[in-house]
Amino acid sequence: MNNEETLTGSCLCGECKYAITSELKHFFHCHCIQCQKMTASAFAANIIAVPTKINWLSGEENIKRFDYPERDFTQVFCMNCGSGLPFLDGRGELLFIPTGTLDNVPKIKPEANIYWTERAKWYEHGITAPRQDACDNM
Repeated sequence: MNNEETLTGSCLCGECKYAITSELKHFFHCHCIQCQKMTASAFAANIIAVPTKINWLSGEENIKRFDYPERDFTQVFCMNCGSGLPFLDGRGELLFIPTGTLDNVPKIKPEANIYWTERAKWYEHGITAPRQDACDNM
């Protein structure tokens, strides 16, 4: 099955914009400690795709890469707003696409919550907490 798709996205400030056409392999919610720290959230939501060229439509000069040496992790982000951006892993074997940066909804759906044992201890309570459309009760 070929899941080739064209995805576009950008950072929060809109400085860095990209387009990628690749075969999408996996869509994971990663709950490891490193992803919690890198996203400042409960998990990272990433599509893993066949390595291909990232077509930077704008802002490529504002991109910074941090390679975390202890566990073969990478974070690529906009130096202006800090949003995570797509990147090739250190060996060039995997293309990571942070799904929160996408402009369109991918056809691939999340397939697993990985590193579940490392999940934030408050995460499951958040799923069952009351839902609202805005932060009206602050």
